[in-house]
Parts: sequence; C-alpha cells; structure tokens
Amino acid sequence: MPKDAAVEEFAGLVRALKARDGRSYEALGRRLSVSASTLHRYCSGATVPEEFAVVDRLALLCGADEEERRALKAAWTEADRARRRAASPAPVPAVSAAPESNPEPSAPEPAPGPAPDPTAQDPSAPEVPRARPRRGAPAPLVAAAVALVVLALAAALLGHPMRTASAPAPASTTPGRTAAPLPFTWSIGSQLWEGGCGHTYLVDRAPRAVAQPPIAADSGAWAGTHGAVHGGEALVRITVQGRSPSDAVVLHALHVRVVDRAAPLPWNAYRMDHDCGGAFTPRHFAVDLDRPRPLARSVDGLDASGAEVRKIPAVSFPYKVTSSDPEELLVSARTAGCDCRWYLELEWSAGGRTGAVRITDGGKPFRTSGTRGRPAYVHDSVEGRWITDSDSGQTG
Repeated sequence: MPKDAAVEEFAGLVRALKARDGRSYEALGRRLSVSASTLHRYCSGATVPEEFAVVDRLALLCGADEEERRALKAAWTEADRARRRAASPAPVPAVSAAPESNPEPSAPEPAPGPAPDPTAQDPSAPEVPRARPRRGAPAPLVAAAVALVVLALAAALLGHPMRTASAPAPASTTPGRTAAPLPFTWSIGSQLWEGGCGHTYLVDRAPRAVAQPPIAADSGAWAGTHGAVHGGEALVRITVQGRSPSDAVVLHALHVRVVDRAAPLPWNAYRMDHDCGGAFTPRHFAVDLDRPRPLARSVDGLDASGAEVRKIPAVSFPYKVTSSDPEELLVSARTAGCDCRWYLELEWSAGGRTGAVRITDGGKPFRTSGTRGRPAYVHDSVEGRWITDSDSGQTG
C-alpha cells in the first residue's frame, strides 16, 4: 500500500507513543493481543489498523491524555480513509453463462426485503372472479348491533361502563424508569485473520467471479461484497472498557448461544493466504460450535518471538476493567459439521448492579460454516487467478 502524508502522520504518532513507553514490540504486543510484527507495521506505516480500538488501547498503555487520544483518533481517521482509497478493489468481471465443472452451489440466503403488498396482484396468475359485495347486512347482525346500542345506553344511564370480550379493560400502567446506561463500553472486530494473514471464506461464486484477496484490514469490505461466510473458524475480538478510572467493572463469564444449526454451506472455499505463520499466538477463548452446548474455554497464548518460548496466561474470570485499563477478549469459534449462527453473552457487575450484555455482529448473530469436502482455492499472485489446492501443491 503506497503511503501518503496522512498515513505517515499517523505512524509518527504511534512511534512516538511506543518510544515514550520504552517497552519492546513483543511486550506491548502481548498487552494488545497483536504480534510484534503487526505492531511494528503500525509504527512504520506499512499497515493502518482496521479499527481504532487497538490504537486507543496502546495510547492508554503508554499514558496518553485525552487531548493526545483525540489527536490520535483524528490522525487514524484520515489514515484509514487514505488506506481505503489506495486499496479499493478492482471491479470483478461479470460471470459468463458457461456451465461450471463444479456442482452449482446453492444460492446465498437472500437479504430481507420489504414486506409484499397484500393488495398487489400477480399479473401471471389467472383472474379469479370477484364476489359481489352485499348490499345490506344480514338481519341477525342488525339485531345484534341494536341490542348492543340498547345495552350501552342502559349502562350509561346506570353509571356503569360496559366492557365487551373484544375490548378488554386497559391495565393500569406504572410510569417506567429509563434504563441506566451500561457502566462500560464494548466494541467488536469480526473480520479477523489468524496471525493477520490466514483465513478461509466460503463464497457462492465461481473462481473467475471472485476478486483477489484483500489485505486483512479490508477484509470486511471484501466479505460484504462477495456475501462471504467464515469458513471453519471465526475470530471475534471484544474490546471492553470501563467508564470510570476508579470504579471497576467486574467481568464474570462469557457464554456462547447457538441460535441456528444447518448443514454446512455447499459453496467454494477461498483461502486468503496459504503460506502464513507467526511466532505469536494470543490468548483466547476456544469455542467448539459442533458441541451440543458450546463453551468458551480460556486458552493460554504463546510468544515464540524471542530466544525462549513464553506462555501468556489465559484470561481468568472474574476480570476487572476500568477506563484506564481496558481488556480485549479474543474468541475463536470453530466448526466442521454445521452452518452455525451464534452470539455471545458477557456477564458483568459494577456498583451493586449486575447484568449480561449480548455480543452480536451489528445486531445479527455471527455465522460460521464448515468447509469439509468443499472445493478449496488459493490465489496465484503471479498469474493473478484462483487455483485449486492441488494445483498449488497445498493440501488441507
């Protein structure tokens, strides 16, 4: 990605923060749940983070004040715009009508549209004779209406209001209280790649209709354009930050709720990178979506970037967060045998209050589908096209 003035300015601010703190890339990366090489790319301007949350947390760790954080966010906003302009994907050629050798995948789930007009008529449907409207109401209905009017008049004269079965008396309501805001804020990143370079998407398109892999920071736009679904694994990062520097919020548990299970999608699998690896594995919560009742199991991280492999202790609940000490929770949800839709619940307590906040993907469940048996493709950067795993010499 070519750099411009906005990217250089943002990278300079990040470098200044890192230099002020004095800790190594590895030490800061462990606190931010990113690799040392990723943090180095932020400082050099080679990469602009997809979300501001990780940069804001770096600022807090390095002792930045509110004014510095506002300036950093403004610089990130301009750099992010420059990144998006530079990485705008090329238009994908239209798919010809030639038949595919692979079985035709099923159509993706259509987006909800406006409700059909019940008065609209299908022009292709045969015309149905319309019944003529009756000119007068039947005599029994007229008699019943007269009786109701008489009863209503009698009740009014006696001072007793009349209630009918079709119109129950309204229940008395107590003025409701406005719900207090959460004592913390949370945000998510749902288009993450393992190590920043490895991920698989399922796409209901032939290879010639799929654009080249994006950089990790632009994965959300790429996935949205292609209607892609996470294949085999979805990584979700939850950033939790208290609203007060002194009153801590206690996080007690993280639960997984599967709302729908279906057979894995019969779509093509596209690997974003087939030569990916790193020396840093962040601590995370492992979720097996194929289990009847999936649990979020806390797992240690590993840092092999130095001379010795160091263990990064897993997150242990209860866990406290404040405005000056936020936390990132990384969830790795895997499946081999289902097209699963799921969300998370985070239990918390603060100041005598308790609750559970639902973590979703913009109000919708997260979605992950197995890839077993699906045609798998990797991108040949030399020829500029997608090729099969067997053609590339890769397996799995």
